[in-house]
Amino acid sequence: MKTAWVTGAGGLIGKYLAENARDFAVIPLTHSELELTDFEAVEQRFRADRPQLIIHCAAMSKSPDCQANPALARKTNVEATAHLAALAAEIGFIAFSSDLVFDGRKGNYLETDAVNPFSIYAETKAEADQIVLTNPRHTVIRTSLNSGISPRGNSGFNEQLQISWRKGETLKLFFDEFRCPISAAVTARAVWELARQNRAGLYHLAGSERLSRVDIGNLAAARHPELNPRIEPCSLREYRGAPRPADTSLNCAKVQKLLSFPLPGLTQYLHENPSEPF
Repeated sequence: MKTAWVTGAGGLIGKYLAENARDFAVIPLTHSELELTDFEAVEQRFRADRPQLIIHCAAMSKSPDCQANPALARKTNVEATAHLAALAAEIGFIAFSSDLVFDGRKGNYLETDAVNPFSIYAETKAEADQIVLTNPRHTVIRTSLNSGISPRGNSGFNEQLQISWRKGETLKLFFDEFRCPISAAVTARAVWELARQNRAGLYHLAGSERLSRVDIGNLAAARHPELNPRIEPCSLREYRGAPRPADTSLNCAKVQKLLSFPLPGLTQYLHENPSEPF
């Protein structure tokens, strides 16, 4: 059986990939086990394990942290990714990216649409995408909000909503900011299918339903009446923080043609999977 590294195995998507592997023996790598910015240590581990595939989920993914420390964000998201891609020059390499590389002015983005990142986080992901895609063997997966149960219980957007409601907070959620949320279990299934097909290139992988932040919050609230969830709808126009793209919905027609199952919308998925953690 082929061996695959999964970096970021301590995070949400990495966990689901490590737990749902098919046709690959996974070596899950967490931040505490291997610091990806320690390039010498990474090279030594790579030579020892000799993986035939790397799925790179690890990232500095919280936008406020990236804004506060752009140098660390670039080292983590760009330089560490470039180093892994170089080590994996002759094998499969799948790197995760984000819908936030787009400016949100039109939505329904195709892989061929130009990126225009607003934040440091998005800038580093867009730069890393370009580096990875210089190798025709390699793959970039742009995804959206992923739901599920993470190892620390705080990585999924659904978990973050629950944490706030447990504190008794009323959540202000935008009715005019749109994403295409997806279960991390579905993301993992799709990625393993692409890996088995040895597909390279750039793919959008997200839910088939465009939802506002309020829509997403209402779905979570319906699942957790015991938390007494409270939502206050508001407009993105009222927001006074760093710029946020309004509509980064993704068109996933390209990847859908390669998958054995239809990518579900979140509403449909939760209805059909009532025991799904959300």
